[in-house]
Amino acid sequence: MKTTLSRFIAVLMLVIPGLIATYGFLSMKDAFFAQFGAAETNPHILWGKFTIGLIMFLAGVAFLGGWTFFRDRKRNYVAPRFKVKRKRP
Repeated sequence: MKTTLSRFIAVLMLVIPGLIATYGFLSMKDAFFAQFGAAETNPHILWGKFTIGLIMFLAGVAFLGGWTFFRDRKRNYVAPRFKVKRKRP
């Protein structure tokens, strides 16, 4: 039972940043295309919504990318320049 719960928590730790990145991307898209929908009344981009969306998108992608990088480094799948440097005696 403990293994099932820990795997569920691990999946949630990956799904939540993915949802945050998706919401940030959709927020940026909505902010950008809002200027075309109401061109007669307000032809400006919604900078606040775009900035918050950009931050959310970058945070989610950075978390997922970092998780993938450190997992691959642990399993020795990365290029030699990214491997952990060990001190020689």
